[in-house]
Amino acid sequence: MSEKKNIVITGATSGIGRALCVEFSKEHTVYAGYRNEKLVEDLKSISHNVIPFYIDLKLPDSIAFAANFIKVKAGHVDTLINVAGCVVAGAIENIDIKRIREQFEVNTFGHLDFTQRLLPLLDDSKIINISSKASYGIFPFVSPYCASKRALDIMFNSMLLETHKNISISSVKPGVIATPLWGKSIDENEESIKNTHGFDKEIDYILESARKNETYGLDTMEVVKLILAIDKDPHPKSSYTVGKDAKLAQWISKLPQEWLNKLIKYGMRARLKYSK
Repeated sequence: MSEKKNIVITGATSGIGRALCVEFSKEHTVYAGYRNEKLVEDLKSISHNVIPFYIDLKLPDSIAFAANFIKVKAGHVDTLINVAGCVVAGAIENIDIKRIREQFEVNTFGHLDFTQRLLPLLDDSKIINISSKASYGIFPFVSPYCASKRALDIMFNSMLLETHKNISISSVKPGVIATPLWGKSIDENEESIKNTHGFDKEIDYILESARKNETYGLDTMEVVKLILAIDKDPHPKSSYTVGKDAKLAQWISKLPQEWLNKLIKYGMRARLKYSK
C-alpha cells in the first residue's frame, strides 16, 4: 500500500472532482472543496478520508479562509487538483462585462489565488489543473471560457518556469466530457442567452450541443484515470490532451489564425444549415 498523502481538490461535488474524491480517498486523505452546502453530506458519505471545506472562487475572503483551513488541518499538501470551473456563453458583443470578469475569477484568478496561498505547503508536490481543449483556440459563443482556460495554462506554466520550489505543474486538457457542467452552464447563462439578439439559430445550436454533451461526451473516468497516473508519475509532463476532439483542436490550433477563422466559420455555417 502506498504512503498516505494529502490531496486537495476544488470543485469536488460533481463530475471529475467527485470521481477523484472517490478514487483518491481509497488510500489518501482528501480535502474536498464545495460551494453548495447541500452537497456536504454527500461528500462525507464517500469515505471517512474525505474532509469537506467551503470555497467560492469568486470570493477572495472565501479563498483565504479555505487555504487557512487546509494549512491548519494538513500541514503539507502532496497534490493540489484545481477542478472547479464554469462556462460563460453567448455572443461576445452582448455579454455583460461583469459576467466575463466572473468567468476569469472562477476559472483563472481564483485558482491562482488559492494556489499561491497553499505554496508554503507545496514541496515535493504536484499541481494538476483541469484545463480544456478550449485552451487551444477560440470557439464561437464560449470565448470567455476559452480565454480563461488559456490564461490559466499560461500563468501556471510561468509559475513552473519561475519557481524555486520542487513542484511539478500539469495541465490536463480534455475534450468534451459527460458531466453536469453543461446543464449548469445553460441555467447560469439564461440571461445572456435571452439577450443574444440576432444570433437565435446559433444559440439554439449551442444549447442543443450542450445538452448532448452532458450525456454523450468523454467518459469522466478517462480523465480521472489520467490524473491518477499523473499523481503517481515521478516526472509528469506539463501538458496532457485527452479525447479525439481535444487532439484535433490541438492540431488545428497550429494553423495560421486566418486559416483557422475561415475553417471555423465554414464549420459553423455547415452545422447550422443541417441543424434543426
